[in-house]
Amino acid sequence: MKIIFAGGGTAGHINPAISICDYIKSQEKDLEALFIGTKRGLEKKLVPSAGYEIKYIDVCGLDRKHPLKNISVLIKLQKARRDCVKIMKDFAPDAVVCTGGYVSGPVMMAAKKLGIPSLIHEQNVYPGFTVKGSERYASYVAVSFAETCEHLKCKEKCVVTGNPVRSEFLHIDKAAARQKLGLSDKPFVLVFGGSLGAAKINETMLGVLKLVKGDEMDILFGTGDRNYQEISDKIKAEGIKIPEGTKIVPYIDNMSDALAAADVVVSRAGAITVSEIAAAKKPSILIPSPNVVRNHQEQNAREFEKCGAATVITENCLTSELLYDTIRKMVSSDENLRKMGENAGKLAKLDALPAIYALVLKMLK
Repeated sequence: MKIIFAGGGTAGHINPAISICDYIKSQEKDLEALFIGTKRGLEKKLVPSAGYEIKYIDVCGLDRKHPLKNISVLIKLQKARRDCVKIMKDFAPDAVVCTGGYVSGPVMMAAKKLGIPSLIHEQNVYPGFTVKGSERYASYVAVSFAETCEHLKCKEKCVVTGNPVRSEFLHIDKAAARQKLGLSDKPFVLVFGGSLGAAKINETMLGVLKLVKGDEMDILFGTGDRNYQEISDKIKAEGIKIPEGTKIVPYIDNMSDALAAADVVVSRAGAITVSEIAAAKKPSILIPSPNVVRNHQEQNAREFEKCGAATVITENCLTSELLYDTIRKMVSSDENLRKMGENAGKLAKLDALPAIYALVLKMLK
């Protein structure tokens, strides 16, 4: 079995593709996998780290603020489609699986041109631009929420599968993870703003670091690669003393261990992030990004809040004092953490990978 995978830009698009590939490989020992991505996205780092080959194309998203710039975008898109056709002719895949991001567009177009069955997966409630533009080329559109079907034209192609969660999040051992990370008995707080980081969360965390007293908690704070140097410079310029037990990193490579060890997670509320938090049964403080289509991150976060699995702080209300006080309140009650973790676990949908694999098998028939 030979499959081409594509998903790019952020980990929210790339990790689902890697998860699907890993699962299919566990079922099909002869699987030959090839990824297509861009050199600008995180796929350049994450795909090789997962042990898979990747070919690169040059494509970018539409510029909605400067429409005239989209002439060059469309020219790039057509060249990227031709490049994808060549890659597919050389690799001769049996099927194509895409998980969003603008790189998926030319891949889906090329698959359609060559008559190769294809599937595209949408992680969020409201479908992104690429998924809406690619549904006409797809054999199936795998969606995470039934409501998503109402926002697509080709409803007959839609199959509700849920979000694929990496297998390492399904079998976690908190004690072993804490020992692996060298943590103490103090509460451990995991903080990150998505795979690329979030400026507002980073700025807020600088204030939190000033408020943390002594050794009251351990913190792992992922700034995002593009923000790490700026945060480091501000810490030095402002003379912020890093609390004992706090570690600041550009990117959290061992996320499964960090999430397994955490008592509280502070993060954005992207679909894949909240799916992994639920699978790991972790209490969370969710700070939804306001800069997303249809405000879907707040929809995700409110669902967790409604079920007693998370506390939601919107950006317009976010301050260092509020975040610090919320963290302290949560970690002060083991019983509350236990209940929130249980409630998060009830929201987990753990059968997405078998469902998507079943669709791949149907495409091959």
